[in-house]
Amino acid sequence: MAELDDIIHQPLRLKIMAALNALPAASGLEFARLKKLTGATDGNLGAHIETLAKAGYVSVEKAFVGKKPQTTVTATAAGRGAFARHVATLQEIIAGKQG
Repeated sequence: MAELDDIIHQPLRLKIMAALNALPAASGLEFARLKKLTGATDGNLGAHIETLAKAGYVSVEKAFVGKKPQTTVTATAAGRGAFARHVATLQEIIAGKQG
């Protein structure tokens, strides 16, 4: 059986990846929307997004809309693959296929 992904397994990062994987490929979520979906604080959410970005699981795009900064987070192909494997491992555990 495959191992759970330690990067994704952390509860807030799992929420972030689940939210992003619910979108069509190459679609992202704005930071404020992710904050609302996850219930995280700015600093906590930012730190976990950084961890996911360093792992290559998400890309972060910063832009200005008018004079306001806007950060958009998108799951990468590697991140989508890692999330799919993580979910498959959870499903194996639930189904009792531990070996």
